[in-house]
Amino acid sequence: MGIVALQSFKNIISTYTGFLIGAINTLFLYTNFMSKTYYGMVGFMLSTAYVMMPLMAFGTYNTIIKFYSLFKTEKAQNSFLTLMLVMPLFIIVPVIGVTYFAYNTIGAYFSTANDIIGNYLWHIVFTAIALAYFEVFYAWVKVQMQTVFGNFMKEVFHRVGTMVLLLLLSLKTISLEQFMIGLVLVYLLRMLTMMVYAFRCRLPVIVFKKIETIIPVLKYSTLIIIAGSVATLLLDVDKMMLGKYLLIDNIAYYNVAIFIAAVIAVPQRAMHQILMPLTAEYLNSKKLKDLETLYKRSSLNLFIVGGLIFLLIVSNINQLYLCIDKDYSIGLYVVLLISVSKLYDSLLGSNNAILFNSDYYRIVLALGVFLAILMIVLNTLLIPLYGLNGAALATFIAVFIYNTVKLFFVYKAFKITPFSFNTFKVGVLLLAVALSMYFWDFSFLPLINILLKSCIITLVFVCAIYWFKLSDDITVLMQKLCALRHFFKSKRGIH
Repeated sequence: MGIVALQSFKNIISTYTGFLIGAINTLFLYTNFMSKTYYGMVGFMLSTAYVMMPLMAFGTYNTIIKFYSLFKTEKAQNSFLTLMLVMPLFIIVPVIGVTYFAYNTIGAYFSTANDIIGNYLWHIVFTAIALAYFEVFYAWVKVQMQTVFGNFMKEVFHRVGTMVLLLLLSLKTISLEQFMIGLVLVYLLRMLTMMVYAFRCRLPVIVFKKIETIIPVLKYSTLIIIAGSVATLLLDVDKMMLGKYLLIDNIAYYNVAIFIAAVIAVPQRAMHQILMPLTAEYLNSKKLKDLETLYKRSSLNLFIVGGLIFLLIVSNINQLYLCIDKDYSIGLYVVLLISVSKLYDSLLGSNNAILFNSDYYRIVLALGVFLAILMIVLNTLLIPLYGLNGAALATFIAVFIYNTVKLFFVYKAFKITPFSFNTFKVGVLLLAVALSMYFWDFSFLPLINILLKSCIITLVFVCAIYWFKLSDDITVLMQKLCALRHFFKSKRGIH
């Protein structure tokens, strides 16, 4: 677990840095310096772009990771990577053409409840292109086992760019229209920066030579479009559909709620960057014992770390909403529902990496399509009835079913599960702390209340994990930290 631990640690730092900046943007800058209508429009634009991204990329970012290690000669690798650079254009060029000729029709469809959406279709398309090629270049360096810089660009760069734009907007240096254009440019610049870094890691050599495994490669890429689309649909289709059925201001409220809950997924996102290529290597080399070990340890550690964040969010959510515009508190139940679904995601460990890099992804893709359709149907039914809470409930149901199915298929295919008795113990601990800490608060200012409760929860939870030795990796890490502390204390004693 050395390379996993080292790069995951660095990725967690950059990911949390990105989320800290994102928290400032989401909870304070957007809510104070941008109208709810335009904030909702930003949420709709980015969510739609993320939904389009897997299609625009033609699934190549997963294809690179799955097949790269199978090509042993430099010439074969160059031919393969050349194909991966060109393939997205087969989708991007037609999408640009359709948008150009059918702009008014597409705009009218999405502008049922909000006319503003029709003005930003090109913003959505170019953001989707930037997202797609960014993932291609990021996968380019992942197969070289280099994930740290890419994770920094993925989590930090665009949030810093957005913060700069929001500060300029607050100073009235730029207009709202210039902000929207600037946001697209930030994503394009991020893509270009990632391209330069990727080509420094491995300079592309353009070779148009027939690839022996071209049929499996194209088949996988085509099917992985569905997989990527399913994953992004489960994350972002609710925001798209909120824009169709409710006033776009509601997306602003939903954005804040989703962002708060999404913090739980940070450790998983950070570890996933290195789990993907490592899992692909284990599968291609038939190292099934190593695969099972990675599966169990990643699941338990992510459940513990994600669980602590879950406790901090759920226990402090009422006080947190007192710190921002009271209109946003409408998203309280959204936070609670999505937080549970994010915790379930953490429990899966390297499940996604196993499925996307194995030969069983086709079955899961078919089920994923069904679940994506189910989510659209659920949103169609529940949003008109329950508004934001309906969208959250639809997401929760779909994610619960989808994750359960994925666990089942990994067990069916490899006879392995991510669970152990320690998983059950951690679950009981989480439930006990959550129930005991949610229903009371100190009678102080909200920020002081949040700080005190967070310290108590962290101390109780971490001590319980260490005392009962629920995770070998976390126990060893804490012992090393204690040893390091004693070392520095003894050094000071000498001097």
